[in-house]
Amino acid sequence: MKTIQMTLDEPLLSRVDELTAQLHLTRSEFIRQALHLALKQHEIATLESQHARGYAQRPAAPDEVAEWADEQHWGGE
Repeated sequence: MKTIQMTLDEPLLSRVDELTAQLHLTRSEFIRQALHLALKQHEIATLESQHARGYAQRPAAPDEVAEWADEQHWGGE
């Protein structure tokens, strides 16, 4: 692992310290977890964007999705 230096404003640091105490984590572990989560969220957003662009460029043909029509359930009766 590599040690880094960060600058945080006081209100944010106070909130982090409160939560890390409740979770029994160090600041470092909390920040590592937060960074992993942020990277995963970015990866998911990137994949969703690629997926949406793909369908915009080549929408599914009706015959490609017709067999799934009966499987749709939108919460109504």
